[in-house]
Amino acid sequence: MSASQSTGKPGAPAEPASGTTRGEGEADPARRAEELERELADLNDRLLRALAEQENIRRRAERERDEVVKFAASGLARDLLPMVDNLRRAIESATGANVPEEAARQLLTGIAATERGLLEAFGKHGIRRINPLGEPFDPDRHEAMFELTDVDRPAGTVIQVLQSGYLHYDRLLRPAMVGVAKGGDPAVTAPNTVVGESSPGDEAG
Repeated sequence: MSASQSTGKPGAPAEPASGTTRGEGEADPARRAEELERELADLNDRLLRALAEQENIRRRAERERDEVVKFAASGLARDLLPMVDNLRRAIESATGANVPEEAARQLLTGIAATERGLLEAFGKHGIRRINPLGEPFDPDRHEAMFELTDVDRPAGTVIQVLQSGYLHYDRLLRPAMVGVAKGGDPAVTAPNTVVGESSPGDEAG
């Protein structure tokens, strides 16, 4: 048998390789397109997440910067509070007393004006005094120094302010030092008290 007879007719087209069909060859581009679409969707999702995270970082930085600017005066204000306390003590010690000399009265007037000026300057920068007399005790803003039995007031009521507190906007600069009513219910006491029940004589001292 000749070579031409063993390989078939001369000029006949070659048959496709075993296991390969035209349908499978046509399906490959479709599968590849689906894979590319999934990869594109995944990349788009990652991009959106990254942009959202960058926006969160930017907003957080803006808030921190605004707080730094807003509370820049806190340290200075805290250092000035003892001077305001001294002015208040001087005013209270002279108020109602017999001050016969005009010079002393003018001095008291000047001290009171100085205190008003300081408080007005504080107010322009968001600093305000806490004077909680008659209000319920607030452990976040008040420091209880003693309890005093007072059946005429609800337990936990502030009955004396030993030293005013101050706020800088919503941030506490210094808590108010207060005395708190024990009231008629002995089970209700003010938290954070540092001494026990005091007598009226102790309070006056």
